[in-house]
Amino acid sequence: MRVAALWFPDWPVQAAKLEAEDTLEEPIAIAVQHRIKVCSQEARRAGVRRGMRVRNAQAVAPELTVVEDNPERDGRTFSALAGSLDDVAASVEVLRPGLVVADLAAAAKFHGDEDTALEMLLDAAARHGIDVMAGAADEIATAVIATRSSHVVAAGESAQFLAVQPLRVLTAETALGADPETVCTLGQLGIQTLGQLAQLPSSAVMTRFGVAGIHLHRIASAAPDRRVAPELPVEDFAVEMTTEEPIERVDAAAFAARALAATLHQRLKGAGVHCLRLKISAELVDATRVERVWRTQEALTEAGTADRVRWQLDGWLTNGGAGPIASLMLEPLELAQPDMVGELWSDGASDEGARRVIERVQSQLGMEAVLQPVAVGGRGVAERIQLVPYGEVPPQGRGVFVGAVPSPLPARLGGGIEHPSSRVQLLDSADQPILLNAEVLLSGQPTTLVWGKRCYDITAWAGPWPVDEEWWGAHPTRLARLQVLGHDQAVGTGQRGWLLVWHRQRWSVEALYH
Repeated sequence: MRVAALWFPDWPVQAAKLEAEDTLEEPIAIAVQHRIKVCSQEARRAGVRRGMRVRNAQAVAPELTVVEDNPERDGRTFSALAGSLDDVAASVEVLRPGLVVADLAAAAKFHGDEDTALEMLLDAAARHGIDVMAGAADEIATAVIATRSSHVVAAGESAQFLAVQPLRVLTAETALGADPETVCTLGQLGIQTLGQLAQLPSSAVMTRFGVAGIHLHRIASAAPDRRVAPELPVEDFAVEMTTEEPIERVDAAAFAARALAATLHQRLKGAGVHCLRLKISAELVDATRVERVWRTQEALTEAGTADRVRWQLDGWLTNGGAGPIASLMLEPLELAQPDMVGELWSDGASDEGARRVIERVQSQLGMEAVLQPVAVGGRGVAERIQLVPYGEVPPQGRGVFVGAVPSPLPARLGGGIEHPSSRVQLLDSADQPILLNAEVLLSGQPTTLVWGKRCYDITAWAGPWPVDEEWWGAHPTRLARLQVLGHDQAVGTGQRGWLLVWHRQRWSVEALYH
């Protein structure tokens, strides 16, 4: 068996650029829960790394463009891109958005040789501004590892290729299913390469590390792997829907996806099994049939199935040019028993469970009873976050804000610029108040900040930045912001930072830096 793998580096970044039609400015990073998930090559050159807090990343790269993580965008964009490979290879399998494998042997037989088939796969995947790397080997896992260096491993030489690969390649790609803790433990025991891991007796690895260890050992040993997108013999759980009217719109596709996913998972639940690999098939109004195979490392949930079906239908309808859809079928290709150990030792918390509880509260107390914070953008700090009812579509960001507070942003909000506890005094060296004139210039050099009974020696400051909002209206907002660093006079140490606002002829603390 020969396998070709196509890897699209930093796919969430590339998907965001595609959706924005290349209007995003480099460097770019994708963030989830205030940490960097993926970053572009330009961001890495600037010092940004995965796992960084967004504030730290913006400190090392102030020009960094941060985009919120959106798995739906990643999947929807990639499904359309993967569809371009169907004309080259018959068996194409999506391991995750950004990584796809194909049956190279069949493609080479049809197109003449492997080099031609690989070149055609790369050409089919080529899009404006999209980076892609290809690899080939006898096994799926080896081909995936080979993409990192754009290497074509000759037939029968997988073991030699893997022998010199560092152990860390196992955790570089989530689709390999490597357990990070097991890989870390192996490294601490002196295993530095896959060749050293392959030399260990499989029985010893199984005894010490269990299923997770033997999985890594099989990858390192280039053990025979499954075929690309095989239809395994399983009980018929396929579900099908034939619509009265052809599906032509994305909203209709989303409704069909939810309905079919619910029916499929009801059958799977009754049989006590989970789906790991799913074939999505659609018959068009002209009797043409299109299909795509999706695979996940973890069992597909009902919501996960609906998402993948929606991504795929969106790709066929909007980007693939397939045409109106007359019928739709979901067919599980690989099933597994539930992981009872994981259920036993888990804490029972899940996003799905939380969602059900929140929806129950909203049904009793109203939609406004549960609010979620969303980033909407703004010049200041507090105005960048808006609370919306849980489940509603967040408002779109309002674009670029000239004069916005530069990153990194403060860590804690003050009491509000109108609250008496937020009022402070700025003094110069003669203990005279620092005011702001009509030209938005400071009346003197700030040396002291007085907040309540505490006095702080100012060591640095930046600004002020004027803000005139809704100047055309009856009640315009005119203010200015100033960044200040200093330390407590009583203590003498401990640097602190404040974001001050000049409003109604006085200074107030809008936010604090940590």
